Amino acid sequence: MDSSPFKAGILSGMVAVITGGGSGIGFEISTQLGLHGASIAVMGRRKSVLDSAVISLQESGIHAIGIEGDVRKNEDAASVLQITFEKFGRIDVLVNSAAGNFLASPEDLSPNAFKTVMDIDTLGTYTMSHAALNYLKKGGLGKQGNGGGLILNISATLHYTATWYQLHVSSAKAAIDSMTRSLALEWGADYDIRVNGIAPGPIAGTTGMSKLAPDEMIGTRLRKETQPLFKIGEKWDIAMAAVYLASNAGKFVNGMIMIVDGGLWLSSPRFIAKEDVKLLSRAVENRSRTAPVGVPRSKI
Repeated sequence: MDSSPFKAGILSGMVAVITGGGSGIGFEISTQLGLHGASIAVMGRRKSVLDSAVISLQESGIHAIGIEGDVRKNEDAASVLQITFEKFGRIDVLVNSAAGNFLASPEDLSPNAFKTVMDIDTLGTYTMSHAALNYLKKGGLGKQGNGGGLILNISATLHYTATWYQLHVSSAKAAIDSMTRSLALEWGADYDIRVNGIAPGPIAGTTGMSKLAPDEMIGTRLRKETQPLFKIGEKWDIAMAAVYLASNAGKFVNGMIMIVDGGLWLSSPRFIAKEDVKLLSRAVENRSRTAPVGVPRSKI
């Protein structure tokens, strides 16, 4: 694991609530925000996962609590935030990391399954954000200074073009990205709250990778055929983006969806081998130079 480029206390005094923060990318974000000085409240639906996460965080010297709750329920959102405020006296960062995913072709994707992903990802993101407003806004609960807090939404790049068997998640993440920009505009102007997103690519050691790329063959294909940097990302990469956006270094970043995927979303498999490109280019150029005068090149 690379060492952090940020000072250990860069987030000292801050309090962060991380939904889905007990496992995967969410847990790494919880860990890194905590190691950089923030107090952490981890929200999730499974007590065993929460308990394990909190023990691990505390063993690393992080002030952390775990609170059971479902991001889809208004009462759970309100309760988690209230408990966090009572424990730490303020809330500065909300990370919306809770998500659901699985592979399914559209004809096999029931409306109920589609709704479940939309509810967890999109409705959950808005439910938590709406409940957090009074804690995060300028002059809100526990705010010592004049500034507001940060909402950080974990998104994806699936919807930038289209992704096979990911209609449900692509729809949910597209809505989250739109929500991020709209809240950045309105809550930035009215309440001094910054709202940003992080769009991870394939990340090793996550539930998403185990579900979407369940064997080494698929992972290797991702690296060699489509991944510009020829590797799968690490959870640490996403967490470092979160630390930057939560820190004073990111104080003027608002409405940004930060893509952290090694350039994968830009790419597609080569349609011609690299070693053949020069040969093809020379052949085309030679035909162009030897064409009779007056013959359009489009006819060559």
